[in-house]
Amino acid sequence: MAPVNDLVRLATAAARRAADYLRTVDRPRDPALWGAKGPADWVTEVDRNSEEMIREVLLGGEPDSQIIGEELSPDLVTRGLVWIVDPLDGTTNFLHGVPVFAVSIAAALDGVLQAGVVLHVPLDRCYRAQRGGGAWLGDQRLAVSPHTQPRHCLIGTGFPYSDFSRLDQYQRQFARVVSQAGGVRRAGSAALDLADVASGRFEAFWEQRLSAWDIAAGTLLVREAGGRVTDFSGRDLGIEHGETAAGSPAMHYWLLQQLREG
Repeated sequence: MAPVNDLVRLATAAARRAADYLRTVDRPRDPALWGAKGPADWVTEVDRNSEEMIREVLLGGEPDSQIIGEELSPDLVTRGLVWIVDPLDGTTNFLHGVPVFAVSIAAALDGVLQAGVVLHVPLDRCYRAQRGGGAWLGDQRLAVSPHTQPRHCLIGTGFPYSDFSRLDQYQRQFARVVSQAGGVRRAGSAALDLADVASGRFEAFWEQRLSAWDIAAGTLLVREAGGRVTDFSGRDLGIEHGETAAGSPAMHYWLLQQLREG
C-alpha cells in the first residue's frame, strides 16, 4: 500500500476527474430519466458514470484495493485497503440545479480511516484529511469551532427523506435543537455538512440514517480538525451505515444530550 499522503493524492485526483465531468455534463431534467432507490432517493447515469471514472483512477493507482460505493459496490468491506466512494453526494440538489453537491472519497485500511477527500463541485473546494496529519483546505489547516454556547451556534442536519419510520423522533429532536441553537440548516449533502463542521462553520451536525459512503471522508475531516463523530449513544463510528452525530467536543456533547432527550 502507498503511504497515506499518496492515498490522499490519489483520492484527490479521482475526485477532480469526477468533478470535472459533473461540471460539464447536462443534468437530466426529466424525472423519467431518474432511477428511484426509494422514495425521493434518486440515482442517474451521471452518478454511475462518475463512480466509474473514480474507480478507474483509484484502481489504476492501487490495483489490489477494493471499492465500495453507492452505485456499483454497495456491500461493506473492511479487510485490506478499501475505498469508500460517493460519486455524487447531493444528487437531488444536482438534479434541481442547486449548487450544493460533492464527490466524497475515503480510504480505510482494515476498517480504520486513513485518508479522506470531499470536493465541493460547484465551488471547486477540495477538503482533504489524513490520519494523524490534520484536515486541510488548500494551505489552511482546519479546526472545529471554539463556540460553546448553543445560542451562538449553527447546527447542520439532514431531514428524513426516504425512511420515515422515525420521523416523530426526529421532529422532537429538531424541536429541542432549534429552540436552543442560534440556527439550524439543511443543505442536502452530508459530506459537505461534515466539511462545514471541520471548517468551524457548523458547530455540530446530526442525521438519523446515513450510509458509509455519505460520511466516511467527512468523518476523518472532523476528527482531524479536533471534533468527534459518533452514533447517538456516543460510540465512535467505523465504516458503517446508521445514525450520525458530529461536532466540536463541547457541542457534540450538547447535541447528544438533546438527541437523547428528544
